[in-house]
Amino acid sequence: MPGLDGKRPSSRTDVLTGGCLLLLVLLADAAAGLLVVIVLVVRGLGRMEPGSLPAAAGSPPADWAPVLCFGVLALAVGVTGLVLLRLGHRATGMVQLALCVLLAVQALKVWP
Repeated sequence: MPGLDGKRPSSRTDVLTGGCLLLLVLLADAAAGLLVVIVLVVRGLGRMEPGSLPAAAGSPPADWAPVLCFGVLALAVGVTGLVLLRLGHRATGMVQLALCVLLAVQALKVWP
């Protein structure tokens, strides 16, 4: 489709723009995943301390942190997948959506 001035946009700039956007989106997913790992590790380390056990003999309170972490990560990966599909990166977008489904299943597995 011709531009406003009758010239076709350069395919090199389209590829460069798409590649940079793809890199930024994947870096954002990696940062979100790293944040989830850090939160879960810190919570796990906090439970290993001897004074962290509850004094009551009843059942421990429900732990919603893993559910929230995996749910937020699944949401971020799903939105990334939809953005990639919208930009025309079908294979990468479908992989992202498959990862979204796996993370959502993991979030449902750890549901208290």
